[in-house]
Amino acid sequence: MIKKIKLIVAGIVATALIATPVLAPAVVFADDTTVQNGLCQGANLQVGSSCESINPTTTNEKVNSTITWVINLFSIIVGVAAVIMIIIGGLRYVISGGDSGNVSSAKNTILYAIIGLVIVALAQFVVKFVLTKLNGSGQ
Repeated sequence: MIKKIKLIVAGIVATALIATPVLAPAVVFADDTTVQNGLCQGANLQVGSSCESINPTTTNEKVNSTITWVINLFSIIVGVAAVIMIIIGGLRYVISGGDSGNVSSAKNTILYAIIGLVIVALAQFVVKFVLTKLNGSGQ
């Protein structure tokens, strides 16, 4: 019984450690100012309004922001799905009852979910690198 409780606590801790980086893109994405720029550009505001000083974005910047938005959305969806699959794999591992087929299936579920998280994290870096090189900026 103590062993099962330790496994459950370890699963919860592992899930919390994995979920923290998954939520980071949501925080970074929430700080994006393209929404405010789009609102100001689409509105018929009078002269002297607060959005008057915002410069219109170029086509290249619009494409880059759209690609970034799609990648962020995709990363959040895949991250949430991977965390759910890790939880499911952990529960399957705990309730497998020592059956080697169920244990290996649960381990594979957890392993593939972690591999998916790593691939999504690397995709974030690759997309940001490519967009930075296309812009020609050193940011």
